[in-house]
Amino acid sequence: MRRLTSPWTPRPPLRFISEVGGMLCVLSFLISSCGKNSSPKFEQYYVHGQQLYVKNCSNCHQVDGSGLRRVYPPLDHSDFMEDHFQEVVCLIRFGKTGELFVNGKQFNQPMHGVTSLTDIEVAEITTYIYNTWSHDRGLIDVTETSKILAGCESTSAK
Repeated sequence: MRRLTSPWTPRPPLRFISEVGGMLCVLSFLISSCGKNSSPKFEQYYVHGQQLYVKNCSNCHQVDGSGLRRVYPPLDHSDFMEDHFQEVVCLIRFGKTGELFVNGKQFNQPMHGVTSLTDIEVAEITTYIYNTWSHDRGLIDVTETSKILAGCESTSAK
């Protein structure tokens, strides 16, 4: 015969701790998702940007954004990224040759752009790199990157 329990029957301690822990995890997630970077659009850009970054950029700049010694510059704690946002957007698509100074150090390896990236993919990568590690810029919308990329194209054609 099955024993009926009332809702007031005490739960075993481990199950209670597990349930409370689960509720705290959900509450923590909800609180952390209430900032400026919590929109579904931001989350979509960020996740796709991370995937694109790993595929196209991490070989040189590393998964953790630390760069590769004196060969490829870091993206984490990068004064260049902070001071040259539009140029970074252009570099992703069109690349760069010649000197580049990051945090007072000279880098002179060519950066090959990824010309096959669409404007939205560039927006996703920039949203990822500008909101990871030491950066917190928020959503970088495709309309913003499209305007910047159009300017890169016109200046690179000269």
